[in-house]
Amino acid sequence: MNAPDLSVVLPVFNEAPGLGELRERLERTLAGTGRSWEVVFVDDGSRDGSFEAMTAFARDDRRFRALRLSRNFGHQMALTAGVDAARGRCVAVMDADLQDPPELLPALLAKLDEGYEVVYAQRERRDGEGAFKRATAHVFYRLLRRLTSVDIPVDTGDFRVMGPRATAAFRRLRERHRFIRGLSAWVGFRQTGVPYARPPRRSGETKFPFRRMATFALDAITSFSHVPLQLGTWLGFGVSLFAFLYILVVVALKVLGINERGWTTLMGWMLLLGGVQLMLIGVLGEYLGRIYDEVKGRPLYLVADEVGGEPEETAPAAEPSPGPLS
Repeated sequence: MNAPDLSVVLPVFNEAPGLGELRERLERTLAGTGRSWEVVFVDDGSRDGSFEAMTAFARDDRRFRALRLSRNFGHQMALTAGVDAARGRCVAVMDADLQDPPELLPALLAKLDEGYEVVYAQRERRDGEGAFKRATAHVFYRLLRRLTSVDIPVDTGDFRVMGPRATAAFRRLRERHRFIRGLSAWVGFRQTGVPYARPPRRSGETKFPFRRMATFALDAITSFSHVPLQLGTWLGFGVSLFAFLYILVVVALKVLGINERGWTTLMGWMLLLGGVQLMLIGVLGEYLGRIYDEVKGRPLYLVADEVGGEPEETAPAAEPSPGPLS
């Protein structure tokens, strides 16, 4: 089987109701691009029959492939597994909930043909989302951009197309706390965006509740910025300077004979300094925990099953190769 020109990678977690429509729209859109293509579905521990649906697609059309991870490793790991498994010269990554419209792919590919190596879909509107989520996303992307030295575009998700050089560079990045929209920006090369209005979910529920959004944001900041550590240093200097000045004030009041010993002052300073110390220890702990995860050297993911793609007599073994797991 010859390598296709384009691979479309879709991580899937409990998206069975919408997979049929997704397949139809992908086939219709990709047929109009004039490129050879494949679609790589990656099941990230679904429990609703998603993998069975993807398996049916793969057996019906060998341009569809279905991978099943051994358990739920998370969206970013599933997306990484799909990029590792993709055989296409260029790779598009997108979500399977139809909030990343397949019809935008030709516009992204057109920019790729102009010489760009990474083309990302940039959200002009986020239809169907609450005011709180829109506001926090707006603040997060702009705060992240100010905190990092990497030019991570604002208002973008993981929906993007990467050329061969960007794809090869991305596959070399094996860190475990992954923020893929930041990693694809870090590799550099010529990059540009295509604006679009993000539609609401067609079915199911969001897989990113507030707790997971907060964890994702923390991964993004600690992966691309040392500012929290530097902030701790400056905060320590600031508190120390204020404490030194306050000591001068206390000495002056003592000399003047108007200094009063008070429980409130003593406890206030103790609580302030204790709180600052605990906060800084927490920041150090976050970075230390990430170092610990990296040095363990565990695989990013494990593939349990793969269906589709190559004819069965030449299909790769079910056991994943060391490359994608390193």
